[in-house]
Amino acid sequence: MRSGPVVVVCSLLLLASCGGGSSPSPPPSVKPPVANAGGPYTATAGTAVSFSGAASTDPQGEMLTYAWNFGDNGTGTGVSPTHTYATAGTYTVTLTVTNTSNLTATATSTATIAAPPPVALTGLVYGGLSPIVGAHVYLFAANTTGYGGAGIAASSSNASVSLLSASETGTSDSVGAYVATGSNGGFSLTGDYSCTNGQQLYLYALGGGNAAAGLMAAIGSCPASGANAITVTVNEVTTIAAAYAFAGFATDATHVSSSGTALAQVGIANAFANAANLASLTTGAALATTPAGTGTVPQTEINTLANILASCVNAGTWCSTLLSTATSDGTAKGTKPTDTATAAINIAHYPGENYPTLISISSSAPIFSPTITSGGDLQGSTYGFSIILVFTGGGLTGGRVAIDGLGNVWALNPGFPLTPGEAGTTVTELSSSGSFLSGANGYTGGGLNGPVGIAIDASGNAWITNEAGNSVTVLSGTGSILSGTNGYTGGGLSDPDDIAIDGSGNAWIANYSGNSVTRLFSTGSPVSGSPYTGGDLSAPMHVAIDSTGNVWVANYASNSVTEFNNSGTILSGANGYASGGNYLYQPNGIAIDGSGNAWVSNLNQNEVTKISSSGIANEYSEAGAAPVALAFDGSGNLWDSSSWGISVLFPSTFTISSLWAAYNGSGSVIANCSLAIDGSGNIWEGCNHYVAEFIGAATPVITPLSAGVKNNTLGTRP
Repeated sequence: MRSGPVVVVCSLLLLASCGGGSSPSPPPSVKPPVANAGGPYTATAGTAVSFSGAASTDPQGEMLTYAWNFGDNGTGTGVSPTHTYATAGTYTVTLTVTNTSNLTATATSTATIAAPPPVALTGLVYGGLSPIVGAHVYLFAANTTGYGGAGIAASSSNASVSLLSASETGTSDSVGAYVATGSNGGFSLTGDYSCTNGQQLYLYALGGGNAAAGLMAAIGSCPASGANAITVTVNEVTTIAAAYAFAGFATDATHVSSSGTALAQVGIANAFANAANLASLTTGAALATTPAGTGTVPQTEINTLANILASCVNAGTWCSTLLSTATSDGTAKGTKPTDTATAAINIAHYPGENYPTLISISSSAPIFSPTITSGGDLQGSTYGFSIILVFTGGGLTGGRVAIDGLGNVWALNPGFPLTPGEAGTTVTELSSSGSFLSGANGYTGGGLNGPVGIAIDASGNAWITNEAGNSVTVLSGTGSILSGTNGYTGGGLSDPDDIAIDGSGNAWIANYSGNSVTRLFSTGSPVSGSPYTGGDLSAPMHVAIDSTGNVWVANYASNSVTEFNNSGTILSGANGYASGGNYLYQPNGIAIDGSGNAWVSNLNQNEVTKISSSGIANEYSEAGAAPVALAFDGSGNLWDSSSWGISVLFPSTFTISSLWAAYNGSGSVIANCSLAIDGSGNIWEGCNHYVAEFIGAATPVITPLSAGVKNNTLGTRP
């Protein structure tokens, strides 16, 4: 046997079992990062919040990327982003970090966002020229759960919303939380209220030694965080301004409300803003011109109305007479108001009632001047206390008017005389407060040539007929030309006059010289079969569309009305409705009510004719007024402009109220004008070289008319 050392040979695989050395370690596993969202965070709505994910780590030391979700649909990136929350609340903040190995981790935190401090709101409460001490000052916002207005009972659904809290003010009564005025009539609501974007605010002051002393001031939209402090004088003038501006939404001083629809919110915001056209919120003085400088304000009339209130607020002598006169319906049967603020609202609702008595009250001890002492001195009206603004400039020459969904007013400038070569070539657009949106001279181009008819479609575009150009021009809401250089010219357009838009966006045009009706698609191309003829069409001037899509045309020369269905088939027979009878004579204007009846003005017969959907006609006398233009408001009341002013017909009772003859500030009667009603309840008239606005005279209505046609909501509130 061979002897000597034994050599053991081991492979690497058997090295461990051989007892020598060790195997190499497997590669280490990669671990995910650790996220840390920081916080919790606190801030105020409207201010930037700084976030930090700097405490996040990665075990391997890999670089991280950061993705943030701020809990309000906002997102961000980076280790230290910033974000601004629009509204107060508690938000969950989520941070997701990712390392270079594409492994992620998530962490959450919270951001508690407080409401911004309210804008400082201070002021004085004055009765005439004297401070009211100890008055209760309330801050309200208009409600959005149901309408207030003339003839609408006060209820919880239309009660104004108190923005003060007794826990903050330390005082409250049956009306709500309040602060009391000091020895100089001063008050401060700084820190005592909160409001949200879109709310419409007003102040209401009550009492102070006279339980009937109620005063208001319209603040308008909830001021944005960081806005300048607001200083207010609450007196009889600001009360009149507020009462008329939001009359279409007010039942009384503590019940101001609309619906919550988008159109309603536009309407009530425009209404509150209109108060600034009547009085200075800071000084409490009635204005002579609008702040934009485009409109004349009936300062004397506003002061006169303020003096009516002051006769009760200051001495209390005339309180009984005023509160018995300014009732909820303008008659002795109506409910008597308990304070002067609600009395002012009632006067705004029924400006044509009790005029002699109110004039006698105003002249008892006038404080605000200039004022009037007799009816013949009243600027703006001879038969009632209508407040009328008159806008001039901006290229206005006095054509038809139409209202879009934003409350903007479109006015045509046809020129005088209307002949080729001398026709006007512009269209003016005004904001709801009377600022010119179309510049100093109006919109031009696009074939505008003698514009005489206008309708607004559902997109806010203005369709305009050009009598001298035999064309139709379409402008966007900002005045851009949508219909080419020369406008639309097809479909048999011949001396086109009035125009209306149906529920499908098609335009129907009355051709005065062509004795026909043209129908254009929304693209501007003619519909097959257009123009339509027959059915006694003869010098058709006005056209209107009901909610079923039927088209009604007033024929000036043949004293008839022709009705088409939406396909152009004549529904009214070969001779139209009322042809050859006594019902129609030189029909000039036409409007459709919520039940589908057509109402027609007879220029030289001093009557308004109602034609049912079956063609049955009835007449209503206008007592020599020679009605021209017609429009329905949101209560289904029919307003007309005539040779002497404005009147309203209440279809529910078949009665006509002759409200007032109005003047344009230069002594000329506002007469024979076009007519339109906006979503704030204001009546707009396009007259010779000016546009007149009757503040708060009607019930707010859905605009434009094409929206009412499309949604079967003609003659209803927004």
